[in-house]
Amino acid sequence: MKVFKFGGASLRNAAAIRNTAAIVKSNADVPLVVVVSAMGKTTNALESILNTFVKGGDYQTDLDLLKNYHFQVCDELFATDHKIAPQLNSLFDELSKKVKHPGDDDLVYDQVVSMGEVISSFIVEKYLSSIGLNATWLDSRKYILTDSTFREGKVQWKETFDNMAALRPILQKNMVVTQGFIGATREGLTSTLGREGSDFTAAIYASCLQAESVTIWKDVPGVMSADPKRLPNSVVFPELPYKEAAEMTYYGASVIHPKTIQPLALKEIPLLVKSFENPSLPGTKIHECHVDQLPPLIVFKENQCLISCKVTDYTFVSEQQLSIIFQAISELDIKINVMQNSAISFSFCIDFRESKVMALIDKLQHKFEVYYNTGLTLITVKNYNEETFNAYRRKSGVLIEQSSRSTLQVLLKL
Repeated sequence: MKVFKFGGASLRNAAAIRNTAAIVKSNADVPLVVVVSAMGKTTNALESILNTFVKGGDYQTDLDLLKNYHFQVCDELFATDHKIAPQLNSLFDELSKKVKHPGDDDLVYDQVVSMGEVISSFIVEKYLSSIGLNATWLDSRKYILTDSTFREGKVQWKETFDNMAALRPILQKNMVVTQGFIGATREGLTSTLGREGSDFTAAIYASCLQAESVTIWKDVPGVMSADPKRLPNSVVFPELPYKEAAEMTYYGASVIHPKTIQPLALKEIPLLVKSFENPSLPGTKIHECHVDQLPPLIVFKENQCLISCKVTDYTFVSEQQLSIIFQAISELDIKINVMQNSAISFSFCIDFRESKVMALIDKLQHKFEVYYNTGLTLITVKNYNEETFNAYRRKSGVLIEQSSRSTLQVLLKL
């Protein structure tokens, strides 16, 4: 049994979905779990719709545009007598109600944004069935159990593993099409696994079902040494050890979601990253291996925020003061990307999410003078050589520079 994951780019229009179907069909000789993301930029659109509603704006216009986009794709995929329209209308009616759902911001976010995956998986399953494949639509929320940390649901592995056992007899007859990114709480509320979390979903299914492999189909030829849109001379890694790949995701390499590697490595399930535009390319295989002299990996992580906490009583930064800072960070479930301290201040860089940043500053400013800068970019050079080390540390606008034996990080205002 194999797990395939297709992201939004591979489902962005009718031609892309046909290409996805061709890849699936060519591998239909083995049991498959097909995990899909929302189509195209649907997740961004849903975030915008929800934000507009919260601010009292005209969200309905954007919702109608999103609905029309999905219907236009279906018009190109299906015959005019296909019965998909009433079912698709019903899903968009459900989405409209969820936008107005009362409750905590993060809870409502998950109820709304998750509908992108629900709708895309419905369309993909119907199309695969229409071309003669034995496909079954399944709701990930009935199989992946999480806690109630909305927007960053933590998987309850034992219950999820037990739930997945019901899929084995289904997979003996049909391929399964399901949603990435989403699960459910014990109370039956939809939860999400973190932005871009569909890769992680694929790893959850693979781990619980002891899959032969997971393949993530991307718009790049494999895992590359840098974003080719930024650095055209980037190269593809033919293979990578699990540990190396995990570190890459930690530093922000967006080709794989950070939570994906661990469940696969623990079960020794290889992860393949391949091109959906050219499936014949070998791509990258991530598995237990040793690779000598990897080229430098360069990761750009944008939308960063630098927060600096300065002591106010003429003392130095102590362990007790650091404890206060880390406690506040932990309570808000914030991840530090890089940190640095001096005698009288402690600075750290995090992803900028306004509500979280403001809540953190509110907690800290009772004990410290707090300063912050936004609109920053964190560049990480892993496995640096002399050329890359000198090139990136000499860039203008550097606010923080930090290096170890193998990794250089610079935070700068581009």
